[in-house]
Amino acid sequence: MHMRSFLRAVASAAACCGLGLASAEEPRNPQSRPTEDVGKALREAWPDRPEWLDMYTAILSDEPMGATNGWFRTAVTQSRYGWDATRKKFDRDGDGKVGRDEYPGGDDAFARLDRDHDKSLSAADFDFSNAYAPSPGAMLFSKLDRDGSGKVTKAEIEAFFKAADADDAGFLSRLELEQALPMPSMSMSSGDRPSKTQLIRGLFKQEVGSLQPGPKLDESAPDFTLKANDGKSELTLSKLIGPKPVVLIFGNFTCGPFRSQSGNFEKLYRRYGDQATFVMVYVREAHPTDGWRMQSNERVGVATAQPQTYDERANVALRCGKLLDLGFPMLVDTIDDAVGARYSGMPGRFYLIDKAGKIAFKNARGPFGFKPAELEQALILLLQEEGSPANRQANATETAPPARPAP
Repeated sequence: MHMRSFLRAVASAAACCGLGLASAEEPRNPQSRPTEDVGKALREAWPDRPEWLDMYTAILSDEPMGATNGWFRTAVTQSRYGWDATRKKFDRDGDGKVGRDEYPGGDDAFARLDRDHDKSLSAADFDFSNAYAPSPGAMLFSKLDRDGSGKVTKAEIEAFFKAADADDAGFLSRLELEQALPMPSMSMSSGDRPSKTQLIRGLFKQEVGSLQPGPKLDESAPDFTLKANDGKSELTLSKLIGPKPVVLIFGNFTCGPFRSQSGNFEKLYRRYGDQATFVMVYVREAHPTDGWRMQSNERVGVATAQPQTYDERANVALRCGKLLDLGFPMLVDTIDDAVGARYSGMPGRFYLIDKAGKIAFKNARGPFGFKPAELEQALILLLQEEGSPANRQANATETAPPARPAP
């Protein structure tokens, strides 16, 4: 069946269940219609259905945008280095945890793996199910990161303090902090909430995410050659593979959750840039001004229409590179989204590729799968497995990484 005919058939089935597409102005009311009929029927009738179909039916069914709905339900993290594999490899005494004496790496690597700081590795250290949940730290970060760069600088902290200290007393009271940091709403602001029509368009324009699932764990990483955002050089992935593992990061300027992680990516580069090759691929915009426009982007000065030519995309990538200043190369995908689609890189994704060119780690779909600490765990364990000095004491200190290219 032709794709358009198939989509019309699914939409017709949805309409019969009371799930017709809303207009841009129609309010979304999940309580007013059955939300599971179409999705449940498809899951039962088509077990190996494409990921995009789960997202399509979720949008039709008014499922809220969340980590357990749509394609986020099934497009989960794939890693060689989860808890079961780690326990099997290192838990010599079979007590269900890995003590410091059982892990062959260095103290600093062990400390980074030990996320709950209880001096042993256990299932809890490998559980990232709540990593994307709202937290006081995330709330404070979003308040302080005034330019949307994914990094909080000393100047931004000082500006926050000055604004909150209205009396110029030199200190902040509890009331002033409560006023400066009100409890955030758990729902998306009205200015950022998309209509169903916007979501459908964004899905099939690959702004909500790639229609393809990307390479699976242990498959060979598809090769590509792309130009850097400065237009002066190009890199071929296959030429980077071999000497060191490759950390491959996909993202774009208008994806706020991706930008918010850029400081974490730079920290990873500073820690492991001498032992792994870091590369970013710039992909299609997630929230262009002519698509699912985000007021939260515009408040920090991030706004652009969806580029229509390669040169336009390269110019936006150059802006993004200057803002994020990651320190490692940023390549620009072709305007037909060849690499981003092949790797399921929209709106953002990250992969860990071993020395043989195989996928060793692939995060869950963004934005709910954006968990750099999960990537770091996999990188530490891969480096340990491949005999790299990943666990040296110097690894915990953020020493100067390799020379930083132009943003």
